[in-house]
Amino acid sequence: MPSAAEVAWLIPVLPLIGAAITGLGLISFNRTVNRLRKPVAWLLISCVGAAAVLSFAVLAEQLGGAGPTEVLFNWASAGSFNLQMGFRVDALGAVMLALVTTIALLVMVYSDGYMAHDKGYVRFFTYLALFSSSMLGLVISPNLLEIYVFWELVGMCSYLLVGFWYDRDGAANAAQKAFVTNRVGDFGLLLGILGLFWATGSFGFEQIGSGLQSAVANGTVPGWAAVALCLFVFMGPMAKSAQFPLHVWLPDAMEGPTPISALIHAATMVAAGVFLVARLQPLYAPFPEVQATVAVIGTITLVLGASIALTQMDLKKGLAYSTVSQLGYMMLAMGCGAPVAGMFHLVTHAFFKAMLFLGSGSVIHAMEEVVGHEPVLAQDMRLMGGLRKFMPITASTFFIGCVAISGIPPLAGFWSKDEILGVAFGHFPLLWVAGFVTAGLTAFYMFRLYFLTFEGEFRGGDKAMAAQLMAAAGKGAPEHDVHGHHADHPHESGWQMAMPLVVLAVPSVLIGLLGVPWNSRFGLLLDRHEAIEAAEHFSWGEFLPLAGASVGISIAGITVAVLAYALHKLDLGTAVAGRFPAVNAFLANKWYLDAINDKLFVQGSRKLAKQVLDVDSKVVDGPAGPSSMP
Repeated sequence: MPSAAEVAWLIPVLPLIGAAITGLGLISFNRTVNRLRKPVAWLLISCVGAAAVLSFAVLAEQLGGAGPTEVLFNWASAGSFNLQMGFRVDALGAVMLALVTTIALLVMVYSDGYMAHDKGYVRFFTYLALFSSSMLGLVISPNLLEIYVFWELVGMCSYLLVGFWYDRDGAANAAQKAFVTNRVGDFGLLLGILGLFWATGSFGFEQIGSGLQSAVANGTVPGWAAVALCLFVFMGPMAKSAQFPLHVWLPDAMEGPTPISALIHAATMVAAGVFLVARLQPLYAPFPEVQATVAVIGTITLVLGASIALTQMDLKKGLAYSTVSQLGYMMLAMGCGAPVAGMFHLVTHAFFKAMLFLGSGSVIHAMEEVVGHEPVLAQDMRLMGGLRKFMPITASTFFIGCVAISGIPPLAGFWSKDEILGVAFGHFPLLWVAGFVTAGLTAFYMFRLYFLTFEGEFRGGDKAMAAQLMAAAGKGAPEHDVHGHHADHPHESGWQMAMPLVVLAVPSVLIGLLGVPWNSRFGLLLDRHEAIEAAEHFSWGEFLPLAGASVGISIAGITVAVLAYALHKLDLGTAVAGRFPAVNAFLANKWYLDAINDKLFVQGSRKLAKQVLDVDSKVVDGPAGPSSMP
């Protein structure tokens, strides 16, 4: 009987088969398949569930001490050139397989409730299955070229899902923005892949790492060219994992349905970039300049995301900028040469961020009963408040997520974030300062979200505020009573939406204990030698001051949020925004990066296109042009 690792190729294939069946059905028998909502949902959930079972079997084998498994076949050959494809399973891949399938399965169950009344229900589930399949294929890819194929499939699925409600201008524009921004990063990735093949003659991860190092040592490839190739490859993860300055697509991607926001932010699109950087550590490790660049970009990103999140009133966008910030922490770890720490934060963050996004979806779904299906109103925290008494399950799990991401022990976020800060303190003390301060900002803005949403008095009936928000968005009066009724207050979501929240709350609390620094089981799985060495050199005298400072600044951030938004003893609008209007405007306008991009690239490209059109019409097709010749 074959081992789980030997049949791991089935993990991406099973969801792909389900997506292909329903996709072909939609093309051939659209009306009939659209009526088969529940059978389609159960088919695709079963496919992803089977992939999850197989993924956990692979993980169990790795935990039992099994070595890497790689199966390759010649996909194309010409003379001495052979291009191999196949699949690879090791500890890093096993962790990602289990993570992706778990989050995808819970998101699909949740979507059965969230998308119940949507006319595109079947199409949405088909996209979800295809998205999961693409990410799983990326995880088991044995070389850079195969990763690039699945990398583009992940990008295509995110484009389809972000723009799922394509009849909304916001969703269509957000999908285009995500597509264009990721093309910039993917072009750099493709250049890097081709350049590395030129330099090393291989697409394999270890082979390009050792090959490039040898090429630099013997003078075949200049040092500057090797660094440039590494940075070209890093452009792909910069875009996929929303690193400055290619982060701008991620907050706008909130225009898609909330379940896909959870999947993108927790286990698929943004996780792909961090995973690839971890895979490419053999390539990056010999070049300190590349490592330092990755660390600096990660630090800028974590500060940027947290600072912009301070001013957000849209619940989903507040969480989106939180994700940008946490991805910055992961890249900081990678730049410090600590991929295990970065991957550990990726895993812990996936659980509590998926829970937070699904919790926000539960809130928005309930708010739509009160204010209608207008996102401007249903997602704005100024119309929320007091939801804890109406939605106790959602409020409790959201609170757990806030505590976890704030880095309060013993919840998951403390152990992973503290490990990153400890590594940064030893490698780049200045970057540690930025990460340390941002930990306090994270605690503040997350509890700001919690108090504005769940505590105080319910503000959903404030028609003056609703009209003001619609006017600010350039829209008319709010449209209530979409389904023929108008509730007085929100209600708790059904079991399909509540159950995944409760399930995700368990690892959000406990999974960090797998990475305690004196006995990191997570580290033993991914890098046994490094984990044993870390445990042997562990010192309470070094750990407690750094961990205590990290917890202290998080508690300080929570305290400020309590004073300002729970007890109303501190008016931050007067204390900060009023005294520093330029800073407030800078943050509210998202560091003006969207405005700069619009001016330089959007308006610039339109101006260039208009000039080319003028030349074409006045010169090429004009009186002296070819069309005027006999």
